[in-house]
Amino acid sequence: MEETWPGYEHVNVQAGLDAWLAAGRRSSETVGVLNFRHQHFGLAELLTTGDQPHPFGLRPGNAATVNLPSGPDGATRACLRCALVLTTDGDVRTALLVRGAEPESGLARVSVQALSTDPGTARAAVREIRAAADRENVFRGQVLSFDQEVFGHGQTLLRFHRRPHLEPGRLVLPADTLAEIERQVVDVARHKQRLLAAGQHLKRGLLLYGPPGAGKTHTVRFLVGRLPGTTVVQLTGGALHLIAEACSVARALQPAMVVVEDVDLIAEDRGMHPGQHPLLFQLLNEMDGLAEDADVVFLLTTNRADLLEPALAARPGRVDQAVELTLPDRDARRALFDLYRGDLAMDLSGLDGVLDRTDGVTASFLKELIRRAALFAAERTDDGALAVSAADLVAALGELLDTRNAMTRTLLGAGDRG
Repeated sequence: MEETWPGYEHVNVQAGLDAWLAAGRRSSETVGVLNFRHQHFGLAELLTTGDQPHPFGLRPGNAATVNLPSGPDGATRACLRCALVLTTDGDVRTALLVRGAEPESGLARVSVQALSTDPGTARAAVREIRAAADRENVFRGQVLSFDQEVFGHGQTLLRFHRRPHLEPGRLVLPADTLAEIERQVVDVARHKQRLLAAGQHLKRGLLLYGPPGAGKTHTVRFLVGRLPGTTVVQLTGGALHLIAEACSVARALQPAMVVVEDVDLIAEDRGMHPGQHPLLFQLLNEMDGLAEDADVVFLLTTNRADLLEPALAARPGRVDQAVELTLPDRDARRALFDLYRGDLAMDLSGLDGVLDRTDGVTASFLKELIRRAALFAAERTDDGALAVSAADLVAALGELLDTRNAMTRTLLGAGDRG
């Protein structure tokens, strides 16, 4: 009997195996298989040679393991790469061959094969190990990101991240905008049982759009922190082609959130194989393929909503809510200034003039402005606690707005203000 899993599930298979071995009255012994690399074999091949040396050079030895990520802050679990687990339960003896994926050898999946003196026990063993792997899944409730080399040769499969926690005061958005976003993501999760009882669907899609520096990524971090216990799968950069894998994890570990930042980058990109549709179509198909009662939210961000609108309009219902985030207005800039200033002593007599001259800048620009003003104050004084004068603040703003800092302003998201 055999069960297989995708390669990225190796750590969960080990968790399931450990739980299965710990249950019941069975005893076990683990025997490594030497020279297993680049060899294609199973329990049947191991049994065919009898007492003769194995033609592939396989022989018993110490079990090889690999430490795979199992949680944030560097947590790992030792996972068998290739080994026989010999178990005894009363008069029944069962052998398991556990083998991790070896993409470089053409083995893309993790496998567990079982052979027993009682055929029913072999079937039950692989079935119970699968159930235990699902139950003990270390991805559940975590914040994950797929690495670009997630299915590459010998690379880390998934990265775990600490769940961010942002106080509401650290997300400076108009109150009605924030309420609109929270209603679609947080409130649906809070009232899911009542919504399901009323025949309403849970799966939803939220698109955050606006210019660079408007706070889309900050808003994502805020929402992730507002959903403790929700499995979050983030896709960015070179991992965007792993949409199907991310959605598979989300389906299995509900409640879940799939975050695709800069989704416009995949509007024209195609999959890994010839003939595939653009990745955006694949994402929309995955969103549509979920059951109505699936507690999965897709959170998409983009700087170029114009590139997405035709595809989203042609497939209505995938995204239920689009929310525009704009650059901070005067009141928001004042709030951001107070937030980033913190406990820094500062003469605010000229703040109104600064706010007048910073129309259209980003939060990043304001954060750098305050740091630069503090640096001017440090250079002006010899020691002691920093105290930023009104002149320091004006000088820092003048330097940032100088024509020779046009590129700096662009990098801070302030655009061309020359």
